[in-house]
Amino acid sequence: MKNTECEQRNKGMAIFSGNANRPLTKEICAYLGMPLGAMDLTGFSDGEIYCQIMENVRGLDVFIVQPTCGPVNKNIVELLIMIDAFKRSSARRITAVIPYYGYARQDRKDKPRVPISSKLVADLLTAAGANRILSMDLHAGQIQGFFNIPVDHLYAAPVLIKYLKDLNIPNLVVVSPDAGGVERARAFAKLLKVGLAIVDKRRVGPNVAEVLHLIGDVKGKNVIICDDIIDTAGTLVNTVRALKEKGAEKIFACATHGVLSGPAIDRLSGAPLEQIIVTNTIPMSKSKKLPNMVVLSVAGLLGEAIKGIHEETSISNLFV
Repeated sequence: MKNTECEQRNKGMAIFSGNANRPLTKEICAYLGMPLGAMDLTGFSDGEIYCQIMENVRGLDVFIVQPTCGPVNKNIVELLIMIDAFKRSSARRITAVIPYYGYARQDRKDKPRVPISSKLVADLLTAAGANRILSMDLHAGQIQGFFNIPVDHLYAAPVLIKYLKDLNIPNLVVVSPDAGGVERARAFAKLLKVGLAIVDKRRVGPNVAEVLHLIGDVKGKNVIICDDIIDTAGTLVNTVRALKEKGAEKIFACATHGVLSGPAIDRLSGAPLEQIIVTNTIPMSKSKKLPNMVVLSVAGLLGEAIKGIHEETSISNLFV
C-alpha cells in the first residue's frame, strides 16, 4: 500500500481536486497536513471528461474541491463525474466542496418562462451522489433550501474583515452596491465599527445596472464597497463613479468571488480604486491580476470546516 493511501486510511478521509482550482485544494491539504488524493482527470479528444481514482477510497470520508467557476459548464460536469466515480468506488460519504457556486444568480423566476438553474444544479449534484455540500458566500442564501442534503454555508467575512482591520483606514464608511447586499454590508460595518451607506440601483438587463442614488453620507470619507461577486464590474464601476460624485475620498472594493468576466479588467483598470480585495475561491490568472488587486486565501476556513465535518464536531463558530 502506498504511503499516501496509508495516511488517508489512518485519518479515514481523503481530499481530491478537480481541475477548476487545484492550487486552493493544495493549500487546504497543506493546512490539514494531508496529501492530495491521486486521480486521473483528463478528457477525450471530443471533449468528454474521463475520471479514474488512482487509489482505494472504499469506506473513506471523501471531500472533492471544485468551484463551478468558468468554464462553468465544464467544471460542473467534471464535478458530477467525479462524484459518480467516488460513489461507485464505495466511498463512505462524499462532500462536494464548492467554494464558488455557479448559477447561483438564477435562483428564482424573475421573468416569464425562465428556469431556476441553481435548483437544477442542486438536483444534479444530489442525483450524482453527493451526501453533503460545503460552499462559501452563496449569492442567495435560500439556495441552501434547494438541497435535500446537508449544506454548510461559510462566509469569507473573517478573512476579509481581518485584512481590512489591518489596513486601519481612517474615517471609514462601508457601502452596499445594491439593496440586496445591505445585510452583508451592515455586518461588515458592525464588525469594523463604522458607518453604512447604500447605493440604490436598478438592473436594466443581464450584467447591466444603472445607479440611481445614494442613501447615506460619504462626503470627505474613505469608503469600502462590499459585495459577494465582482463579475463584469459594471455595478462596481458605476458605484465608484456615484461615490466620487458624492465626494468620497479613497475607495476600496472587496468581494469574496472575483469572477472578472468580459470587460471587467478593462473597467477596473480605469476605475479610481485604491485596492480591489478578493479571495481565492476562484483562481486568479496573471491576465486578471491587476497591480492594485489583493487576493486573500480562504484555505484555512475551508480546512477547518472539512476537519469539523469529518470529526463530526460543530463548525458553527465559522458561520460569522
